[in-house]
Amino acid sequence: MNIINIAAYRFVTLTDLPELRVQLKEKCLTLDLKGTILLAPEGINLFLAGTREHISEFIEFLTQDERFTEMEFKESPSSHRPFNRMLVKLKKEIISMGMPEISPSTNPAPSVPAKMLKSWLDEGREVVLLDTRNEYEVRLGTFNNAHTLDIDTFRAFPEEIEKLDPALKEKTIVAFCTGGIRCEKAAPVLLNAGFKEVYQLAGGILKYFEEVGEEHYNGDCFVFDRRVALNPKLEESGVVQCFNCLSPVSPEEQATPAYVPDISCPHCIHKKPAKKLASTLR
Repeated sequence: MNIINIAAYRFVTLTDLPELRVQLKEKCLTLDLKGTILLAPEGINLFLAGTREHISEFIEFLTQDERFTEMEFKESPSSHRPFNRMLVKLKKEIISMGMPEISPSTNPAPSVPAKMLKSWLDEGREVVLLDTRNEYEVRLGTFNNAHTLDIDTFRAFPEEIEKLDPALKEKTIVAFCTGGIRCEKAAPVLLNAGFKEVYQLAGGILKYFEEVGEEHYNGDCFVFDRRVALNPKLEESGVVQCFNCLSPVSPEEQATPAYVPDISCPHCIHKKPAKKLASTLR
């Protein structure tokens, strides 16, 4: 466990994208980091892996920029780097939803910390836990009694919430995702759609695992790297990705005849070769 993996993002207006890209790429290469950094006018989103010393040096370098001083970094250890390359990309959005008018940096929804959410759930407080992730992620695990959406891409989220029961607009909604970035963007969309009281889970499921563990959660959490999924102890859980369709395949599914490494899994055995399900995987 000598590799530290970090994930972080921040919605903040960036106007110097080409220069920032060069600076971050040079620093990461100097420190022998692997992973992906996404830069867009709306902010930064990063996933990096390296030694503790080099990760700490990168965080110190990045947070010297006042635009990034308040970033929170989620950490997990591994015995290997889950990334092959170091990429710094310029994008239109750091998380694609196709609604450029949504600006979490200027119109954020309130957040609820992981420990506070646990307290609410312990008390039996009436809240609707809304999973903003894709269907193939939800299959591996989610919060108990969470409301899930049948979507394969976050771009489908705005349209899908139009199908929700209108009565939910009067409920307390807590939107959540893997690391916080999707629910931070989803929450303003929900408010714009007429939902009265909306919160986002600060830091997402991974922060909840870090601070709370498995209470009120069932299963693993899909992650967008070669580890595929982490359990509530932030350890690799034995889930793999199907070579054919990129669906996550649980250890139980790997034991079925439908799973043939590099050929098929229970999710594509009866289908034609699929387009890559998670083309945004990094």
